[in-house]
Amino acid sequence: MSAPLELWGGHECTVNRVGDRWRDQTILSGHHDRIADLDAFASLGLKALRYPILWERVETERGVFDWSWADARMVRLSELGLRPVVGLLHHGSGPRWTDLLDPGFAAGLGEFAGRAAERYPWVTDWTPVNEPLTTARFSALYGHWHPHGRDEGLFWSALLNQIEATRAAMAAIRRTVPDARLVQTEDFGWTWSTAGCADQAAYENDRRLMTWDLLCGRVVDGHPLRGDLDRRGHSQRLDDLAAAPCPPGLVGLNHYVTSDRFLDERLERYPTRAHGGNGRLAYADVEAVRVLHRQACSWERCLGLLWDRYRIPLAVTECHLGSSPEEQRRWLHRAWSAALSARDDGVAVEAVTVWALLGSYDWDTLLTEDNGRYEPGAFDLSGGDGPRLTDLAAALQGLARHGVMTGPDPGPGWWDHDARLEYPPCHPAVSAASPRFDPPPARAARFASLSLQEG
Repeated sequence: MSAPLELWGGHECTVNRVGDRWRDQTILSGHHDRIADLDAFASLGLKALRYPILWERVETERGVFDWSWADARMVRLSELGLRPVVGLLHHGSGPRWTDLLDPGFAAGLGEFAGRAAERYPWVTDWTPVNEPLTTARFSALYGHWHPHGRDEGLFWSALLNQIEATRAAMAAIRRTVPDARLVQTEDFGWTWSTAGCADQAAYENDRRLMTWDLLCGRVVDGHPLRGDLDRRGHSQRLDDLAAAPCPPGLVGLNHYVTSDRFLDERLERYPTRAHGGNGRLAYADVEAVRVLHRQACSWERCLGLLWDRYRIPLAVTECHLGSSPEEQRRWLHRAWSAALSARDDGVAVEAVTVWALLGSYDWDTLLTEDNGRYEPGAFDLSGGDGPRLTDLAAALQGLARHGVMTGPDPGPGWWDHDARLEYPPCHPAVSAASPRFDPPPARAARFASLSLQEG
């Protein structure tokens, strides 16, 4: 690839609602009142910044738009030469008069997106909805966030509403910015399992692709989940998406150490907090890294699988680890190395994004509790005297200048050591060599060999 791998950054900006309580990470971090943070971000040598112009923060009353905060920051980003990837909804459900199950949700976000594009017509990269599938799961299947649904049917309705909202938003944006690019982010990992949970694992592995599959118009006859969605009454919506798809210009991979999961029907091996089921089978759902006997590099596997499926350029749009700066540096090194390796193998990877530059609050409880637990990022806010550079920031500056991580080899991370295992180690019966992905033969062999390495 001719263009070098770019280093991007991201600001954790979630505005979410639990019951009647709203939490805004931009306010919690103090970034709301510190425009100078943008200069600090630029000093890292970043090429682009995932940055919020969130619907809930701008349309504070119905039909009343306050652009003042966004205006000042967009001007400063332009002055700094830091290219924004603008997000309009980040794990939220929209302003207080709507939610993910509202039939008017898509039209509302589309209207807001059109106004944003008219105000900032020089912006070409847009993420109307961050992680639609993950947000639908947490809001309509698991009940963590507003509107607190706990039903498979509600989950699919919430996801389809967000996909249709993304399509409406991009159509509105492109009326002003014809060459606008959809940067579609989603958390992506793999579900492994015992033989007894193989059907559920296969379902979850298909479901994890649905944000991109729906936008690409791939959920047609023959898709493994089409029949289920037809039975739920969504045939016409799926046909409409297939007839007028809105494929991403860039597939955004968000991936965490715990994104890969493991399902096991032997409940006695796991604490009750991990117990769940699908109504037919009870099983534990735990982090794969805590139970798999051996694991290969998950970044490389994810990049390869997504490229094989979509043949759309990719970026790592969230690389973050809630740990020490040393472990964060190791996780970034793993992602950057995997991206370079994938590029050598012909995968069109454009960038790696260091997420949560200012850190984040209470993600250890998925934002359901207000404990004030803070995880630093490239900057540390815990001292109370404003953002302080961490060792991770120094690593970013080296990457930006030289394209490689300077300093000593970071070595293996905690996820590489046996101490990571919290449960009896397992050799999974369901692995990454799944025929449902139907990858080209050459790469199928490559990923089959990876699965053998993993037990």
